[in-house]
Amino acid sequence: MNRYRRSIRSELACAALALLVLVIASPARAQDATYIGEAKCVVCHVEQKPNFAHTAHAKAMRANPANELQAKVCEACHGPGSRHVKNSEDKSLIIGFTRSWGTPIETQNSQCLACHKGGQRLFWSGSTHEMNRVACADCHNPMAKISDSSSLRKASISETCETCHAQQRTEFRRRSHMPVPEGKMSCADCHNPHGSVTRPLLKADSVNELCTACHAEKRGPFLWEHAPVRENCTNCHVPHGSNHDKLLVAARPFLCQQCHSPPVGHPGQFYRADQTAAAAIQGGTQSARIIGRSCVNCHSAVHGSNHPSGTRLQR
Repeated sequence: MNRYRRSIRSELACAALALLVLVIASPARAQDATYIGEAKCVVCHVEQKPNFAHTAHAKAMRANPANELQAKVCEACHGPGSRHVKNSEDKSLIIGFTRSWGTPIETQNSQCLACHKGGQRLFWSGSTHEMNRVACADCHNPMAKISDSSSLRKASISETCETCHAQQRTEFRRRSHMPVPEGKMSCADCHNPHGSVTRPLLKADSVNELCTACHAEKRGPFLWEHAPVRENCTNCHVPHGSNHDKLLVAARPFLCQQCHSPPVGHPGQFYRADQTAAAAIQGGTQSARIIGRSCVNCHSAVHGSNHPSGTRLQR
C-alpha cells in the first residue's frame, strides 16, 4: 500500500512539474503587457500592413468591431504587444500563429475561438482535427486575402484539405471520382472540418444519410431492400474516387461475387478475364454475364426495388 501511495505521489509531482513548465514557457508571461495600438505594430510589420488591409478580419475589426477586444485589431489576436516591442527576440512575449513560432496550439486556437465559437465550431472540442493538434492557422490565413472566402491558406477549400490529405487527393484524380477537382464540389460539402458527431467529420449522422442527401432516389424505403446498401454505401463504393465505374470498390461482376456465389442459377466460380469481349477478339469465349453492365444487365435495381419482381432486384 505504501509503495502504491508513493507511486501516486510521484505521478502527481511529475504532472505538477509539467504544468509549471508549460505555464512558464507559454505566452502567459505576457499577461502583464499592455496594448500599444495598431499604429505601432505596423512600424515594424511593414509588409503585413497592405496584405492585411484587404482581408475580412481587417475590414470587420477596423470598421465594425463587435467588442472592445476586436477594436485592438492586431492585438485582438496576438495579445498585448508592449513587452514584445521591448524584446522582439523573445517569442514567448507575443502569440504567434505559425508552427515555427512555438506558441502552443491550444493557445493559438483559443484566440480564434474567442470570436469564432458556436455554430459550425460547436463540435470542435474532441474532434479528429482537435485531437490531432491541428491549429486554425494550419488551414486559415487571416493576414492575406488568398481565397475568396473563409480566409484560407490556399485558393480553395479542397486545395487546403489536400495539403494534409494526400491519399484523398490521389483518389480524386482517378478515372471515376467525385467532381471535386472540377470545382463542382468541395470537401466541405460532405465534411465539417471544425467538428462533427462522427469520426470522419461527416455533415450527417451516418454515411448513408449523407449520400442520400444528394442521391435521393437511392434512399428508399424499398419493399425489396439490398442488405449491403441499407448497411453502408461504402460497402460497394469508394467515396472519393476509384478506377472502376461508378466509384465501385471492384469491377463488376467481381464486386457482386464477393457476396453472391450461389450453387444454382449461376456458375459458382468467378468469371475470368478471358471471358471478356476484349478476350473474344483474341479467340477467347466471352460470357454474356461479364460484358456490358455485367450483373446489372438483369439485376438493375441494385439499390432496392418496389417492383413485384424486385425480390431478385430486377425491374
